[in-house]
Amino acid sequence: MSVTKSEYGKTPQGEVVYLYTLANGAVTAEILTYGGILRSLRVPDKNGAEVDVVLGRDSMSDYLNNSGYLGALIGRHANRIENAEFTLNGQTYRVGKNEGENSLHGGNIGFDKKVWNAVEHDGEEPSLTLTLTSPDGEEGFPGNLDVTVTYTVTKDNALKIHYEAVSDKDTVVNLTNHAYFNLAGHDSGEMTEQLLKLNASFYTPNNDGCMPTGEVLSAEGTPFDFREEKKIGKDINSDFDQIKMFSGYDHNFVVDGTGYRCAATVRCAENGVTMDVYTDKPGVQLYTSNGLKEGVYKCGARYGVHHAFCLETQYFPNSMKHAHFPSPVLKAGDKYDFTTEYRFSVK
Repeated sequence: MSVTKSEYGKTPQGEVVYLYTLANGAVTAEILTYGGILRSLRVPDKNGAEVDVVLGRDSMSDYLNNSGYLGALIGRHANRIENAEFTLNGQTYRVGKNEGENSLHGGNIGFDKKVWNAVEHDGEEPSLTLTLTSPDGEEGFPGNLDVTVTYTVTKDNALKIHYEAVSDKDTVVNLTNHAYFNLAGHDSGEMTEQLLKLNASFYTPNNDGCMPTGEVLSAEGTPFDFREEKKIGKDINSDFDQIKMFSGYDHNFVVDGTGYRCAATVRCAENGVTMDVYTDKPGVQLYTSNGLKEGVYKCGARYGVHHAFCLETQYFPNSMKHAHFPSPVLKAGDKYDFTTEYRFSVK
């Protein structure tokens, strides 16, 4: 069980960025203080070989242009806000536009582009606590927001991410991590043969701007039905309108049940690596890297479309526009407190 720290690089402003490595003897996670980025996650396969299951980049300079948000902490508001505005307590707030007329993943300078403060904790379950303060009005969001995110490599071979936040004004908060997973290895090509079970009976369809329409539809009998394990790529090229529109999945699923529960299980039949995703969030975005730019990435690996999947636990996208969606409003003085856990085993 160990935590190690090394200098990774500097931002153009001269801020030093550190790489922390959390290890428990079986699972090893690398985390950057820049963007809270999960750079790698190494787990054992059925033969005991180590497999890095997270896509990433090689250098600090590469991460300064981290298109696709590979491995990054996302905030203040994950996913999309329509027309980059929302109304709270009768007041309209206009936030950073960075995807046409919309706001995506926190705006122009979201939490993925911040250098976080870090405190390491060695012991039976090594962890790293990252903190930052987002000032009132940053990217247009109200309230001074104090954020704490703790990464822990647990004794039962999980990576746990605990999100906490407190604001001095009513605001909106929706934090997640944008890890790109490929359980056959980050450099293994398409992940479409990997098997996914999603504990979600409903999903939220999108308009052509990848914005939920407000409908909540049954997954039964559609390509969105993952309640029984099936290959991620089984319907990825189907003629179903919601799939054709995005060349795959980029949709919010309504996780069945409430409280802390298993939202998804993914399995690579080839090497046996299995990942269970636990969360207490109401939704999870399945993104099949439809827009991942082809090129050379970490360790010289070439990535491209459908080379990874994301399971971003979240409040539903654009939820301030749809009163029947779970609300991301955080009242002044209340605590935002959610956990997501990626548990690894071999099957």
